[in-house]
Amino acid sequence: MTVNDPLSSGASGAHGSGGMSIDEIAATARAVILEIEKAVIGKREQLEMILMAFLANGHVLVDDVPGVAKTLIARSFSQVFGMSFARLQMTPDVLPSDITGSQVLDAARNLVFRPGPVFANLLLADEVNRATPKAQAALLEAMEERQVSADGMTHQLDRPFLVIATQNPVEFEGTYPLPEAQLDRFLLRMKIGYPSAEDEWTMVARRLQRGQDESVLQPVVSKDQLLSAQRGVEQVHVSEPVGKYAVAIVRATRSLPNVSVGASPRGTLAIVKLARARAAMGGRGFVLPDDVKVVAPSALSHRILLAPEMWVRGVEPASVVQAALANVPIPAAADAIHRTA
Repeated sequence: MTVNDPLSSGASGAHGSGGMSIDEIAATARAVILEIEKAVIGKREQLEMILMAFLANGHVLVDDVPGVAKTLIARSFSQVFGMSFARLQMTPDVLPSDITGSQVLDAARNLVFRPGPVFANLLLADEVNRATPKAQAALLEAMEERQVSADGMTHQLDRPFLVIATQNPVEFEGTYPLPEAQLDRFLLRMKIGYPSAEDEWTMVARRLQRGQDESVLQPVVSKDQLLSAQRGVEQVHVSEPVGKYAVAIVRATRSLPNVSVGASPRGTLAIVKLARARAAMGGRGFVLPDDVKVVAPSALSHRILLAPEMWVRGVEPASVVQAALANVPIPAAADAIHRTA
């Protein structure tokens, strides 16, 4: 959707915060997606959603079956961003110190802190619901505070620090469902889904052509540039009508029937963050109502608790968000480009 933006000369060209301009963010986003699509076929919408979360400095929870490229996507993002990557297989025997690190004796018999995998820029926590609650909680401080406390010492994590956690929704034996407090730390929750028949054949054809399993991707953005892009997203304008539209959607989830607990105010902030990132990726210095509508299901579905009978019927929380969207009037697109006094 193309909209004439009266703020474009200021929003797109300025570097007032020391961050990227909107035009630079949009160009960078296109380059990142195009490079990753050399390895991940037919999943542009999902890749863009993950990139939105990263530009908004948020974590991603991917809830899907094995073999749909969850690990490949995480590794691909780390390659194109040119930053450190760690993969942590979350099993019941994983200890908190296996995640955060611990004190060890060096050659001189001195205690030194050996950092764990959480000190990478991008951490893949594979099958996070297989780890015990104690191990899951070890991620909580790192995800929220970007720091680790161990043996009475606080260690700051290198920026950016981003987590992609995966869950297998079809296996429940030996798993520990993430508590609501942990779920709420993820900016969005999403599925990857199976590829179409055409995309699946393209994937096979490319594998046959290159003669090896791994796709080698080139770095497109440095971690400093990603941080600059995150600062640039903070300059995207959110008009009062659009901001109140996001608030109304979240509030609507709290009053719908068959909902035990609606989305929290953190859900409102998540919508705004993702909507600003989507606007910047589209080359706009302001958020449209359509940005809010697109990101709302992924930002809110994991923050809603349904009544028990809804789970029995197989109702998905995302359908509750869609019902909320249907009940809330959409502001005019023209209202999105007016700054409040």
